Amino acid sequence: MIHSMTGYGKSVLQLPTKKITIELKSLNSKNLDLNSRMPSIYREKELTIRKLLANTLVRGKIDFSIYVETTAEDTSTQINTPVVKQYMQQLKQVVDADDTELLKMAVRFPDALNTVREEIDETEWKRIEGEIKKAIDDLSNHRLDEGKVLEVDFRSRVSNISAILKEVIKMDPERVEGVRERLSKGVEELKEKFDENRFEQELIFYIEKLDITEEKVRLKNHLDYFIECLNSKESNGKKLGFISQEMGREINTIGSKSNYAPMQQLVVQMKDELEKIKEQLLNVL
Repeated sequence: MIHSMTGYGKSVLQLPTKKITIELKSLNSKNLDLNSRMPSIYREKELTIRKLLANTLVRGKIDFSIYVETTAEDTSTQINTPVVKQYMQQLKQVVDADDTELLKMAVRFPDALNTVREEIDETEWKRIEGEIKKAIDDLSNHRLDEGKVLEVDFRSRVSNISAILKEVIKMDPERVEGVRERLSKGVEELKEKFDENRFEQELIFYIEKLDITEEKVRLKNHLDYFIECLNSKESNGKKLGFISQEMGREINTIGSKSNYAPMQQLVVQMKDELEKIKEQLLNVL
């Protein structure tokens, strides 16, 4: 069962004093490319989060975000009262203003406010970690759904190539006979005497060089192996990519050896289907 690298996951945790929203977005990438955004209080857990994401999501361009919305009175910033009073005393000497105006000015000066660094509550973090896993599951399910759509397309394209290959196989005797007739006609037009036995030997040698039997067999094997990998429980986009490259080699060789316009048209159709497979494989995990 293949998985897409494209997906979205989200989970929301409501705590007594704040709401925590966790979001995951994933796009295709050759390797794991992880970007994270979170409040500074959770930065010490970033390595733990990265390991969790790497072990479960494996590959892709991943954007991970934690958003915190305060829903009750919960602040880590306090007024530094002695400092503010000192500022107000000094301002009275240079500004003619009432206490309200002096206070407005004083709180803007350095050290007027103290920010106490919050410490992570481990019980709270365990709940957050559980929500991160839920967001990962949500993303994985999204990837699986996208993968099912891709799988249907892959099976259709492989089926199309297989059908065209059958036409190539059916056409092959006609192609060989066409090559034989063209060469015979060309020799006759030279109006030169020639050894028919020697000509037949050379003709057989030439046709053997244009033989595509091995390519037809290998291409069919690659198509069967591609479907076999689609049927496996593991999603391996790189492996499917390697198989598609081998399929391309056989199709190209058939095209270069065919020396027959109707068959080359079929080769172009196979190339078109394969190119669409390769484009979609970039999204497979």
